[in-house]
Amino acid sequence: MGQSAKRPPYLNIYRDRHGRERIYFRRKGYPAVPLSTPLYSDEFWAAYQKAMTLPKRAIGAARTKPGTINELIVSYYRSPEFTTLRASTKATYRGIIERFRKDHGDKRVAKLQRKHIRQMFQAKAETPNAANNFLRILHLLMRHAMEMEMRSDDPTDGIRKFKISGGGHKSWEEPDIEAYERCHQPGSKSHLALMLLLYTGLRRSDVVRVGPQHLNAGFLTIEQTKTGTSMSIPVHPRLHRALREVDTKHMVYLTTAFGKPFTANGFGNWFRDQVRLAKLDGLSAHGLRKAIARRLAEAGCTPHEIMSITGHESLKEVQRYAATANRKKMAKSAMNKITS
Repeated sequence: MGQSAKRPPYLNIYRDRHGRERIYFRRKGYPAVPLSTPLYSDEFWAAYQKAMTLPKRAIGAARTKPGTINELIVSYYRSPEFTTLRASTKATYRGIIERFRKDHGDKRVAKLQRKHIRQMFQAKAETPNAANNFLRILHLLMRHAMEMEMRSDDPTDGIRKFKISGGGHKSWEEPDIEAYERCHQPGSKSHLALMLLLYTGLRRSDVVRVGPQHLNAGFLTIEQTKTGTSMSIPVHPRLHRALREVDTKHMVYLTTAFGKPFTANGFGNWFRDQVRLAKLDGLSAHGLRKAIARRLAEAGCTPHEIMSITGHESLKEVQRYAATANRKKMAKSAMNKITS
């Protein structure tokens, strides 16, 4: 090790709820710093020495006042639970956390009660998905507060999430797809967007990145932003025709009116406008991800075959997406397999 095995000062060592060892540098008046494991490894000593050289926390610094929501959030952002997340997940978490920090950052963690959380949660009842996401992130923060000994309980326990009717985003049915295509003809950006979503099953965060560089030997190969999984999707003939009809001078196929790549949210808003032009209500880009799962199920594909296109990581999730498959068609296919 090159260092004494005697435990150095300012260490807080514990095991989290998953049984993993966590080591923090905690020195009064200084920011808490997560240290590398295992204890006394070369990585540990490097991180420890760096923590020893950090400047003292500024007196009266509003965003890091001890015991406040601000301090908890700063600590969580430095924790392995957050730093090991993918960039896209971090961005999602930060959006929710920073809105919470804006309203409550100077309040003390220990005084946050279940009734306060329930009030904040109920205030978001008109957007149940957002409310449930808020509760989930707050649960992560409270668990971290317990691990950092900022409180002894989790006030989110016992608060039930809203039930989401209809299984989330509505799946597109065949009449919906036909209506959209009648409105948006081949050769238009709107039509290409449909083809890319419907014949790849990509999320909007990935479809906005697709460009000529992702095509090779009849396959579209791209790494999913959410999971990091590399997907190789055979290019369907209809998608192939749509791609041949577009200008390929850009690095991505789908661009804004100014020739710039879409952001995921920007694309979602733009596509929703194209849906409204086709006089379709309640449909989104994500609903086409369900539509391709439904089509594949109706074609007799196994769950694992569906997963190879959509990139889902669990059978349960695929089965949920394919739940709207046409049972009549599948029943006919099943009966045809009986030979006697």
